[in-house]
Amino acid sequence: MTLIGNFEKESEKNDNQQKQTTSLPSDASQWGYDLYPSRKSRSETAPSFIDYMKGKGKENFEKIKCERNVYKCIKDSPIVKLMMGALKASGCGIDIRRHISCEECAPTVSGGYDPIMNQVIICQNTARKEGIVQAVLTHEMIHMFDYCKNDLDFKNLEHLACTEIRAANLAHCSFMSALFAGDASLFYVKEAHQNCVKNKALSSVLSARNVSKEEAMIAINKVFSKCYSDLEPIGRRIRRNSMDMQKAYEEGYYYGYNL
Repeated sequence: MTLIGNFEKESEKNDNQQKQTTSLPSDASQWGYDLYPSRKSRSETAPSFIDYMKGKGKENFEKIKCERNVYKCIKDSPIVKLMMGALKASGCGIDIRRHISCEECAPTVSGGYDPIMNQVIICQNTARKEGIVQAVLTHEMIHMFDYCKNDLDFKNLEHLACTEIRAANLAHCSFMSALFAGDASLFYVKEAHQNCVKNKALSSVLSARNVSKEEAMIAINKVFSKCYSDLEPIGRRIRRNSMDMQKAYEEGYYYGYNL
């Protein structure tokens, strides 16, 4: 999902990757920031021995594990390497120390993209496995790519719906995931993937914006055909248990997307 705030396009500041603005919207819950408590305050105090005895401080270990998984994905995952290369080729190269942050989040989310800080958030308390971190990185880097290259205005509900459709389409839904989610059956294949994408996009839009389900679905349906057809920069829908990730990475070479 994406967070929304009072921000200017970073390209307008001619300093796309080094923006240090930290101001948040006055109503954080309206834009999704209430799901990411670390976004509200960066002030931390070291836990005491009593705190450790009570179970506090474990987030430090979770953060280390999360950062290790992020490094493994950036080093070994074809789809994450492809997204890194696509962002770099678009003039939005990633410094993992600056643009990826492992943080404590609400238990209902596993990651997010903060356009104010131009950062991908990995929820260290929910995205605990390397495979989940890979999925979150890919999903949120699609939002980052759209913000960088496609001039998205995340305050525009249709723009938000479009990038959530693209992220679900390219990084989340497959027939098997649709089947497990109840969006498909062995006798209902034709629209299974589209229904999965719509449901995932709807969930993300409702988490990021204080709008009704009806408003969100109107925006999703209005832009669905165009945004569902846009496969850039991956070039294909990734099927589970297939070679699609590796093929997409290899094909990225022809578009200058490989690192």
